[in-house]
Amino acid sequence: MGKLIIVSAPSGSGKSTIINWLMQHEELHLAFSVSCTSRAPRGNERDGVEYFFLSVDEFKERIERDEFLEYEEVYEGRFYGTLKSQVERQLADGQNVVFDVDVKGGCSLKKYFGDRALAIFIQPPSVEELRRRLEKRGTDTPEVINDRVAKAEYELTFADRFDKVLVNDDLDTALAEALKMVTEFLEA
Repeated sequence: MGKLIIVSAPSGSGKSTIINWLMQHEELHLAFSVSCTSRAPRGNERDGVEYFFLSVDEFKERIERDEFLEYEEVYEGRFYGTLKSQVERQLADGQNVVFDVDVKGGCSLKKYFGDRALAIFIQPPSVEELRRRLEKRGTDTPEVINDRVAKAEYELTFADRFDKVLVNDDLDTALAEALKMVTEFLEA
């Protein structure tokens, strides 16, 4: 039976970089949790690989049937969530399931799985550094960056609800610390 690794962070904290690096360590037997979304596929995304793509009505029906471990309506009509059945199937297959979720989803998953899950909160060294990283990406307007920074300030208040807090000040150090945290948890 596999274990669960929950990773949450404000946008721009380096969460995806750290998770993708951990996923390359085959000895950890990590597999992404495949979430559901009500948005349309982007680019080369495939149903059942990056996400399970559901209509808004299908998503709401599954909410009514209590099929989700966690879900959120991120924007009006734009749902994201994690199916209980999918995670249980992956765990039964011996996979260590990695969740790349927002802080509320991370808290919900930790509450549901308890000690079977390691919840890691990745945070930037400061809000100013976070703003600098988002600006450096060059993908968002100043208004979007302001919104993301405001949301990050709120999300940072959730850090103490996680098992481990990883400050991503220096990427190489953060990668090494993340690997150590995950390895120790999986070996325990």
